[in-house]
Amino acid sequence: MNVRAWTFVMVGLSFALYIGIAVWSRAGSTREFYVAGGGVSPLANGMATAADWMSAAPFISMAGLISFMGYDGSVYLMGWTGGYVLLALLLAPYLRKFGAYTVPDFVGDRYYSQTARVVAVVCAIFVSFTYVAGQMRGVGIVFGRFLEVDVTTGVFIGMGIVFFYAVLGGMKGITYTQVAQYCVLIFAFMVPAIFLSLMIAGTPIPQLGFGGTDAGGVGLLERLDGLHRELGFAPYTDGTKSTLDVFFITAALMVGTAGLPHVIIRFYTVPRVRDARISVGWALIFIAVLYTTAPAVAVFARTNLLHSVTDTPYAEVPAWFSNWEATGLLTFEDLNGDGRIQYTGPASSTPNELQVDRDIMVLANPEIAELPDWVIGLVAAGGLAAALSTAAGLLLVVSSSVSHDLLKRALYPTISERGELIAARVAAGVAVLFAGYLGIDPPGFVGEVVAFAFGLAASSFFPAIILGIFTKRTTREGAVAGMLTGILFTAAYIVRFKFVSPELNTPEHWLLGISPEGIGTVGMLLNFAVALGVSAVTPRPPSAIGYMVDRIRVPKGAGEAHEIQA
Repeated sequence: MNVRAWTFVMVGLSFALYIGIAVWSRAGSTREFYVAGGGVSPLANGMATAADWMSAAPFISMAGLISFMGYDGSVYLMGWTGGYVLLALLLAPYLRKFGAYTVPDFVGDRYYSQTARVVAVVCAIFVSFTYVAGQMRGVGIVFGRFLEVDVTTGVFIGMGIVFFYAVLGGMKGITYTQVAQYCVLIFAFMVPAIFLSLMIAGTPIPQLGFGGTDAGGVGLLERLDGLHRELGFAPYTDGTKSTLDVFFITAALMVGTAGLPHVIIRFYTVPRVRDARISVGWALIFIAVLYTTAPAVAVFARTNLLHSVTDTPYAEVPAWFSNWEATGLLTFEDLNGDGRIQYTGPASSTPNELQVDRDIMVLANPEIAELPDWVIGLVAAGGLAAALSTAAGLLLVVSSSVSHDLLKRALYPTISERGELIAARVAAGVAVLFAGYLGIDPPGFVGEVVAFAFGLAASSFFPAIILGIFTKRTTREGAVAGMLTGILFTAAYIVRFKFVSPELNTPEHWLLGISPEGIGTVGMLLNFAVALGVSAVTPRPPSAIGYMVDRIRVPKGAGEAHEIQA
């Protein structure tokens, strides 16, 4: 069978599995739709959390980012992994002990304000749609290349699959579907990594191959540095970003992780507070498998790309080049008319004639290395699993924010459980349509868009949740003012430099040299400052709020969680 046939088989079998699980685990109540009935085991929840987390960005884009950025790409590894440590220590057990369906639920009750709840709903929707844009773009890229359909058609197919198991199964269906998706995506990521490590470094362990030597005894990173210098790029192992920007990007990704509503909601699905901590531990183990492999995949991909295309006659390009060129994600323009591909960096006197979308590196890597066709089809299935698992979790956040937080808790408190469930499914359907539009017309490449979502989460939710758990003095006025200040400042900064004036998106024009990817840290600091300042000059919260904070924090009874609030 050829690549297309293998892709149809792999993707078809995985989709059939997801749909079957969704039918088997369909939600019959709002509690099952929102939090899977609160009975998911820590192991299953850890695996589902890992799938929810390892979206199109880590699977498709992160290795591509590291492949092109080199040392600078380490911010994504440090930030996205470190965020789970914050989540385990500062948020997950306390929010689980509080007992709620959603993050806006916690914000609304802790800050005794429907206004705070509505602001949190708006922030959750804004963050989720920014994040889901990257996932749907990933779906379009995979379908566009491997099923030989245009990106728009690919996004529509992905929308249909997500709509089915997100709307039918809710959190219950999504949880068990994500367990299957984790198995698919990690197998799909590791198999080609092991193949490449054996071919390039002579070891089946990619993590060892990353720091190993090639057949000639030369270190892979040393060899890659040499190739970079020859072609006019900065050395692969040298960073070009300022230390301040690296710090702010890493911090934004870390606290953004701890503030992402679709990740936090996973810890409402386990029976006990202790299980929330255990779930994070399992999730870290499952995530580490991919995250420790990604730098090796990036080095293998970069090395293969440079050897495959540099100074190659265009008439003799390998089949993989033509396949990806047809998608528009790889383009060649013969600027000097010599018929050869010149792939060069800014320090070279020869103009660069090749443009490579960094989102294709993981997907194209098996083809560049001429791995078996079934491996290429498996990678396509894994990319789709990664994108669709996170998209489903994000769409559920939007659905629950509208139906539970906005409708049930704010606008129409007398709505029946059946009416709320219908509203949740309708909201999920509308969210799928909007997510599809963002996938067809995305605001950037996958990793970049996801980084923006983390900045928005860092600047809006994280301070409100931390202050809500660890202080009694923070008032509703302070929380609302802080969230609005943080997210508006961060969104305005990103829009200014990425969409309104992209020509000014350079370090000399940035605030203190901080890039749009790192500005969420500044937004977070502004949020904290405004929330604490406003709280200091507004009336203290009611005494009941102090008791609530004590109940969340005090270890007594920590093994058991309070019932999820309807």
